[in-house]
Amino acid sequence: MRIANVSGRLSLVVDGRAVDVEKASDGSFSSDPQAVYERWEAFRAWAGTADLPEGVAFDPAELGSPAPAPRQTLAVGLNYRAHAVESGFAAPEGLPPVFTKFVTSITGPVTEVKLPADGHTDWEVELVAVIGRRARGVAESDAWSHVAGLAAGQDISERVSQLAGPVPQFSLGKSLPGFTPIGPWLVTPDEFDDPDDLELRCAINGEQVQKGRTRDLILSVPALIARLSAVLPLLPGDVIFTGTPAGVGLGRDPQRWLAVGDELVSTVEGIGELRQSFIA
Repeated sequence: MRIANVSGRLSLVVDGRAVDVEKASDGSFSSDPQAVYERWEAFRAWAGTADLPEGVAFDPAELGSPAPAPRQTLAVGLNYRAHAVESGFAAPEGLPPVFTKFVTSITGPVTEVKLPADGHTDWEVELVAVIGRRARGVAESDAWSHVAGLAAGQDISERVSQLAGPVPQFSLGKSLPGFTPIGPWLVTPDEFDDPDDLELRCAINGEQVQKGRTRDLILSVPALIARLSAVLPLLPGDVIFTGTPAGVGLGRDPQRWLAVGDELVSTVEGIGELRQSFIA
């Protein structure tokens, strides 16, 4: 099942067309895409048996984030060994560093992003998990049952402000407007042959700069949920950015940054792509 935010309205994507959930359910479910996670199990039950009307065509530019206003966004750093090495760090032995991306930075999958003046703006394709059921002290073996679905994400990062001392400002450097595209929709875990082994790719102007597989995560999605939920409750609709593979601009020699006119395309196998263009 694919759940989308089409022009701010909760929709199901069926055969590439959008079915408006509020209308199809005769008002049983709200049009608010974020609200569905509080009633996730009831929504899944309805969607699995409903006689849905034919959907309507939509433009990808109409899509917003499938989780546009999470109460918590938890982003995980250094969760691929090769990326830790290219960033100049040892691979974490326990829980990798965790930061947030503030909600005002969240956008849909097709956007224009304004580059900050005098910045060094970097790319980080990631698998995103959205929580569908409150998770507190969850065992790794039970973690997938708490996941509503998966999406593609970009952890766009402004490295100058992120790494400025005396203490790095990870959250601020990664939360400029437009720096958290998520989408193109949410795909439920049952849609994948193996949700723990998905390919991620990222390209700038058609040149591939990142390629990896989620089987190489230091902490898998279930392991992250277990570790995070041991510290704090994960709430319905919360977003987890699971980490990026090697190939970011910071780790290159010479270093490389996004420039005005660049087009960044980020893809996750079985989900779809994000497409960002950068302006002054």
